[in-house]
This record gives sequence, structure tokens and C-alpha cells, in this order.
Amino acid sequence: MSLKNIFTFTNQNTTKNLLVGLDIGTENVKALIARVANGSLEVIGVGRTHQGMGDMYGGAIADITSVVRNCEDALAQAEEEAGLQAKQAVIGIAGELVKGVTNTIRYRRPQPDKPLDIAEMEFIIEKVQERAAQKAQKQIALETGNEDVEVKLVNSALVSIHIDGYKVTNPVGFQGKDVAVQIYTAFAPMIHIGALEKVADELALDLIAVAAEPFAVSRSVLGDDANSNFTAILADVGGGTTDIAVVNDGGVEGTKMFGIGGRSFTRTIANELGVGYEEAEKLKLNLSHEKIKPDVKKVAMKAIDKTLEVWLDGVELALSEFDTVDHLPSKLLLCGGGASLEQLVEALSEQKWYEELPFSHKPKVQLVKPSDIVGIVDQTGKVNDHTFITATGLLRVGCDTIESNDTDSVKDKINKILRI
Repeated sequence: MSLKNIFTFTNQNTTKNLLVGLDIGTENVKALIARVANGSLEVIGVGRTHQGMGDMYGGAIADITSVVRNCEDALAQAEEEAGLQAKQAVIGIAGELVKGVTNTIRYRRPQPDKPLDIAEMEFIIEKVQERAAQKAQKQIALETGNEDVEVKLVNSALVSIHIDGYKVTNPVGFQGKDVAVQIYTAFAPMIHIGALEKVADELALDLIAVAAEPFAVSRSVLGDDANSNFTAILADVGGGTTDIAVVNDGGVEGTKMFGIGGRSFTRTIANELGVGYEEAEKLKLNLSHEKIKPDVKKVAMKAIDKTLEVWLDGVELALSEFDTVDHLPSKLLLCGGGASLEQLVEALSEQKWYEELPFSHKPKVQLVKPSDIVGIVDQTGKVNDHTFITATGLLRVGCDTIESNDTDSVKDKINKILRI
């Protein structure tokens, strides 16, 4: 960054309506700077930097120093374009040890004639989150072999509330005996969250939220419509992991992640052809090019098919774990750099991987388009494909956080409780 730009940025008023969405992916770091106004977001700066092979592992940070350097570069690009420096940031977290589930707690009120208030809702929500934390800690401890592993709440969102069997969108003021609350919660190991906090500290950013990336993707398409009936499966195919969210009538039913992404396809091609990773990646992205030798293309296609079979098994297994869902949504939306592989979309559309799952009919598969994003306007012209969906979702999570802190409505008080 030039001396001139440093002085430009420091002389600008760094207002609280500016926000950074930092998507630290296995393959790339993406930084978006947006202006927040009345629930809408205007993207005014974009940056992207490639990550090194050893920077990330399984969707989590493996080399903090290198990742900080990459983030600095992406941020500098975004700041250069925006002509502003934003300090408030939301960073995404991914990986197989990030656990997102929807839990239901049924609470029998001792005074059914007394209207529900914020204090009672806080008590009920705390009980749901407490139960979810215990389940997440046990699951992560089992997978890591470490019984003392610490977990922390990353995201929490209200899915539904029923009072005496009647669904309500705002429970405050209602009377009733039986309250059933469904809340989506995502937990991650403290070591992963600590690494993100360290990155934010090194970048001199005010980390206002950490978001489970599949949750962020769902927020990007839901926007600020509290009554949205949006229903779909969202799959974010990154370099190291695939993150899946099931959204039903605007509520996140749960999220699952597994450790197969775009780099798995590249590694298989490299192994089958006996070439380096960079050459294999270039080949993977240019298989349709007429200059590729037929015999090389044949081996590469076979390698992709081999990994694709394993990846489809991962998708099927992840979706089979949504055992509380009667029927899975028949719309499957893909985003992330790994989804750029044409064979992946074709396999989901044409193969019969879904037959043992509770679909009412064959799912329709398509890429998420920037035009599908709600309440976010891109002024740069660079947020133009499915690879930026997670980053825009992080901006939406940040907007939620800022607005819940700035307002005093009943709905916002409940949302603030959920984010504590």
C-alpha cells in the first residue's frame, strides 16, 4: 500500500456502518468491504488472494503467519478499491469439527396464564444452548479422542416456536402452558476460534462475529425477511471441505461438513498422472481445452470420476444424518470454488445418489447466482459468480450483529440473546 493511501485511509472517518466479510478458504482468501444501511449492504471493495498448500488443513488454519499475510493482501486490495478502511469484521469458520444442529426443547410453564416475557425466553434459550453444547462437546471429543476438548458457541438462530401447538413468530406476550422451541446452534473447538481471533488481532480488526460458513451461506439467500419460506439444500464446496446446510421455511435445520473438496480432485489427478499439484490443478480447470492430449484427458477424467464417487458418498452420508427431517428439500444449490467443476454438477443432476434419502422427488441442482442473494448490492462488478456466496453471507451475519446491538425491539432482543 502506498504512503499516499495510508494517509487517505487514516484521515477517513472509520464509521460503524462499514463492515468486512473475510472468507478464509483453503484455496483463497476473499475479503469484501460493505457499507451497511437499514438492513441493506452495499459492497464497495473486493479482494482475493491465493493460499499456499500448507496454510490450511481440513478447512481450518494450519499456518497463522502465512494466513495473516494472505489476509493482509486481500484486505489491501479491497481497501484500495473502496478508498476506505473498515475495522468491524466477520470471519467464517469451517471444517469437520464445526458442529451445527437444530435442537428442540419442550418447556412446561409453571404459570400458563402469565404472558411470556424476554426474561423467560432467555431462560428457555439458555436451556436449549446448554443442551446443544453438551452434545457438541461429546461429539467433538469422540472424533478427536480428546475428552477435555473445549467448544464454543459460534452461531445460534431461532428456527421455530410453538405455544400449545400453535406456531408463533414472536412469542413475547402470548399465554400458554407448553412451549416448544427449535434453535439452530453451531459449535467449534476453541483452538480453531482462537486461531481466527489471532488473525483478526494481527490485522487490527474488531472481530464482531465468527460464523459457521454453511450458516453464513444460508443467511446470504435468506436476507432480512423474518417470514421467508425459502427451502433448499445449500452445499458450499471449498478447497478442503464441503459444507452443507438444510434450510426449511426460512429456518436452518442443521449443518454438516466433510473433508472432501476441490483439492481432493486435484490430488487424485496428480497421483494418476504423476505430475505436480499446480500442473494437475491447471489441467483440472482446462479439461475442455482442445490442446489437451486425448490420453491425458482420459486419465484425468477417470481420476475425477474416482474422487467424485467418494464425494457423492459424502453428500449422501451427510444428508442421511438429518434424521429429524421428514422430507429433504428438492432444491440443491451449490456454491464455492469446488463447485466450478462441471462434472460435479453433472453427477448430482444425473446419478442416482439420492434414491435412499427422503426426497419426495429427484432434486433439482443448480449453482447459486449473485442475483439470488437478498439485500446485498455489488457496486464493484466483481462479486459475479458462485465463489463469493460465502463472503456475502458473512456480511449478512455482520449486519445482523450490528443491528441487534443498535435496536431495542422485542425481536432484536431475542436475536441478541441468541448471539450471546
